Amino acid sequence: MAEEDDTRIRILQSLRGKICEGKNLGPCSGPNRQRDLCTFCTISLDQEEVFRTKVFDKSLSPFYGEDFYFEIPRPFQCLSFYVFAKGVFQRDLPVGKVSIRKEELCKFSGKEHWFGLQPVDPNSEVQGKVHLEMRLNELIIENGSMCQQLMVRIIECHGLPLISGQNCDSYATVSLVGPARFDQKKTKVKKKTSDPQFEETFYFEVTRPNSYTKKSHFQVEEEDIEKLEIKVDLWNNGNLAQDVFLGETRVSVKILRNDHIHRAWYLLQPKGNGKSKTDDLGSLRLNVTYTEDNVLPSACYTPLRTLLLKSPDIKPISASAAHILGDICRERYEAVLPVVRLLLHHSRLVSFVSAIAALELENTQEANTIFRGNSLATRCIDDMMKIVGRSYLTVTLKPVLDEICESNKTCEIDPIKLKEGDNVEVNKENLQGYVQKVFSSITQSSSSCPPLMCDVFRSLRQLASKRFPDDPHVQYSAVSSFVFLRFFAVAVLSPHTFQLRPHHPDLEVSRTLTLISKTIQTLGSWGSLSKNKLSSFKESYMYDFFKSFQEDKCIGKVKKFLDEISSNVSKESSGVEDSVVLKEGEVQKRAQGRKRIGKKNFKKRWLRVTNRELSYHKHRGKEALCIMPVKNIRAVEKLDESAFNRKNMFQVLHSEKPLYVQAGNCVEASEWVEVLSQVSRCNPDRMGTYHPSAYLAGAWLCCRSLSDSQPGCKPCTPTLLANLQLDIDCDRETERIFSLFTSSYSKLQKMEDACASIAVYQGPPREQDDYSLFTIQDSKETFHTVRQITHILKELQNEHDTRSGTAQYGSQENPIVGKTS
Repeated sequence: MAEEDDTRIRILQSLRGKICEGKNLGPCSGPNRQRDLCTFCTISLDQEEVFRTKVFDKSLSPFYGEDFYFEIPRPFQCLSFYVFAKGVFQRDLPVGKVSIRKEELCKFSGKEHWFGLQPVDPNSEVQGKVHLEMRLNELIIENGSMCQQLMVRIIECHGLPLISGQNCDSYATVSLVGPARFDQKKTKVKKKTSDPQFEETFYFEVTRPNSYTKKSHFQVEEEDIEKLEIKVDLWNNGNLAQDVFLGETRVSVKILRNDHIHRAWYLLQPKGNGKSKTDDLGSLRLNVTYTEDNVLPSACYTPLRTLLLKSPDIKPISASAAHILGDICRERYEAVLPVVRLLLHHSRLVSFVSAIAALELENTQEANTIFRGNSLATRCIDDMMKIVGRSYLTVTLKPVLDEICESNKTCEIDPIKLKEGDNVEVNKENLQGYVQKVFSSITQSSSSCPPLMCDVFRSLRQLASKRFPDDPHVQYSAVSSFVFLRFFAVAVLSPHTFQLRPHHPDLEVSRTLTLISKTIQTLGSWGSLSKNKLSSFKESYMYDFFKSFQEDKCIGKVKKFLDEISSNVSKESSGVEDSVVLKEGEVQKRAQGRKRIGKKNFKKRWLRVTNRELSYHKHRGKEALCIMPVKNIRAVEKLDESAFNRKNMFQVLHSEKPLYVQAGNCVEASEWVEVLSQVSRCNPDRMGTYHPSAYLAGAWLCCRSLSDSQPGCKPCTPTLLANLQLDIDCDRETERIFSLFTSSYSKLQKMEDACASIAVYQGPPREQDDYSLFTIQDSKETFHTVRQITHILKELQNEHDTRSGTAQYGSQENPIVGKTS
């Protein structure tokens, strides 16, 4: 098993972006258009919903502002964004959708686009694939004449959708279609499965024998094999209700012209290619970035990983591989993150950040502009704080932000924006109370500040003091420019981005958070704490409001806080971790130990996992019905769909009966398994094997063993020894860096040319030259590193070419996009 894992290629998919806003939503633009439309958006992989925004009240052009990010745990055909109108006494009604096929996602990656909404037609909502075999046989019939017979075998389907949350009862119709004929046959119904095994064969006569006289059936003169096709339709058997269309595919019989047998997988398609009459339903502005990493075995990345990890030791730092990547990918915001993650995992980040911060300070002429730009150093520190400071933000800000978002107190102090009946003094008092709570939470949180952040802040403080020895305040402004301006103020402004709130706040709360963020930013900005800096406010109402905070005790609190998080003594972990919520949400939980099968055994529960315990509750905020210490978890594995005829199930194995849980969708299920596996990865009594199915009716469904204490029949999934809070997959991060270097290869070559040219050796390049875009302090050292990078890139590309052979067209991994009418 380990040997296979060492050689396999992992295909890892992720999706990030933003549902920005809608425009002119609704079924028509005339007088009947609803003015009080309350809408929300969802994201679906094929037909499985994996994300939902909050409801936006009474607007035809709502601003959703919802960021999303998730790992995609399974193959998919289509990514869809749906807009729904919220129903009051009835089900939610679809307004329209944006559907993007997987292969077209790269066209829109990383940029905002307006997409026109298309109608939501049940006949266009399809997913899954079908496995077919076709063969032409020549038959001699009783009178000795010849005829051709078409054999069609429908073998199986894979990935059919859930119907009303349950696995479908599917059947297929197989038809031979031509200009003058339509012969249809039907399979048996396969109950409660998304991957039905049909294994049924049908025979069709495609040419009539010479003695055939019933021309009313079809005419050979008008129809030959070139014009015939096999049409396969998948349906969900509705019993008493109407059958639901699941998808179709069409295969021309002429595919057998050169070969008498054809066997392949086909993607199911919408009915009639999903084309229907389109009205003006409005449009949706989206930003979507789809990433697919083909991660090679770890040993393949050793040369590139080693070169990157040497970066902090290279003199000058601008000649290091990590700095060169930041230089040639300067315009790509995602380029810094994999470097930060890799260096962080190997405890090399602090020394690298110190070196690039020192380089930036060399070019900083005035103390009051320190770390103001969007440089490599500031981007690295920003990403580091987002990664390691997540639980710090949760502990420090979440309670007060929850109070602000849920209390609905009005805090508008701009006279122009006041609503009728608003009292500006009351609003100012509300805002002041909120600011005081946020300010106190921050300035009293030094003991919760992660040690790594403290190490970086201490280094910045020392470097700033050394660069500007005559400025006594620069040691504080160097730290406050990050911790207040780039960390706390940003988290207050956009709490949903830092997982502090589930959704983007509404307009009124968002305005309150903006005012709080502005004030906190100014309170924490060391230069703004002196009374002569009030002029930094452009708005007079903010000037007046901020005057109430101009007290020595505010300056003292900020100074004390900055001293504590950037002192010369390295901050060590206390060894006693605060309880941090890692994930929580609504699930379906099966009653533990029940032997019979039935829907009543599954109940909705609120599942919650912290770094200490797993618990479930009747509802969110209620007392726990059951608490399980994470140290008692022995394994966490996905559960076969066949166990309870339910998708997206996983099991938590511990000393008692297994805990069986159904997540809302495939993304949620994958996230639950990941976080529970990581939090329990070091438990001493972890299991080596497990049962992928359940023990029901006196036997394990997977291996048919009769003893419920029988050891598992399948090896447990290996758990990467990643830091729980960081969750870093180093091979994936190195593959990302390889992809970034490869996509910017032309700039890498220009840098090599710049190092090798006489112009660079003799002096700085001309301003109009491309070489001026690069930081080249030592051309020989930089040239040497660039040559190492290019050599490693070629070797890695060869590994990809050798190992990543494209799956045969028509295979299960690379199914055919079938013809549709």
